[in-house]
Amino acid sequence: MFKKFLKDESGAQVVEYALIIAVVSIALVIALQMLGSGAPFTNFINRVGVCLNGPGPCV
Repeated sequence: MFKKFLKDESGAQVVEYALIIAVVSIALVIALQMLGSGAPFTNFINRVGVCLNGPGPCV
């Protein structure tokens, strides 16, 4: 009975997918925090807004 339990791998795929989702979620949270809290990113968004809204220096 114990050997049968050790050989049963039916739940292994669910655990693997859960771990992958957790790692990807953590990476996304870290990336979004880094992008959202910085002057370079804010400056980039402002420049894109100026270029899209009309004539102006799009450098």
